[in-house]
Amino acid sequence: MRTAMKLVLKAVRAGDRDAAQERFRQAVPEIDRMVNKGIIKKNRGAQYKSRLNAKLRAMS
Repeated sequence: MRTAMKLVLKAVRAGDRDAAQERFRQAVPEIDRMVNKGIIKKNRGAQYKSRLNAKLRAMS
């Protein structure tokens, strides 16, 4: 999960919008999987997704 999130942030920093969106689409199921396994709490997972999505929206 952390690796997937880092890849999104790396693409955002590089300014590659298409790659960032694709990485975000791959990161969301990873985050959800950790929530379902009980590794992180539901609200924390939502917070991760929200913050990553906000960074994507800020690119446009």
